Amino acid sequence: MLNKGNKFSDERGVIKFNNDFDASAVKRIYTIENSNIDFIRGWQGHAIEQRWFACTQGCFRIAVIYIDNFENPSSDLEIKYYDLNADTLDFLHIKPGGITAIKAMEENSKLLVLADHGLGEINDEYRFPLNHFNINL
Repeated sequence: MLNKGNKFSDERGVIKFNNDFDASAVKRIYTIENSNIDFIRGWQGHAIEQRWFACTQGCFRIAVIYIDNFENPSSDLEIKYYDLNADTLDFLHIKPGGITAIKAMEENSKLLVLADHGLGEINDEYRFPLNHFNINL
């Protein structure tokens, strides 16, 4: 689910905001910077945890799949694609059960990540090979 942000600018400068985003569930914040625009980070996700992504610099394309079976996922699951850029403070919400593949579309792009569980709070990380699903990034 994409929660659209916005921006306001005048002679004083620019404010980027997302007044509809509820951050009350957030317990951890970190950033991602891919090594280059050819690298795809993924597939990685969580059965229990949820994440929110916002681009703070540059542009990212994020592919999202909701897994049917974390022990043996079908290879033909639907993939949804989202483009996030630093123009507005859009938040992409990945609900529990989702995995992502993340690609920077511009050099030096930065992605802000919010998580609803602390580091090591639960054991809930799943990784799958990129070629397991028919990705088109």
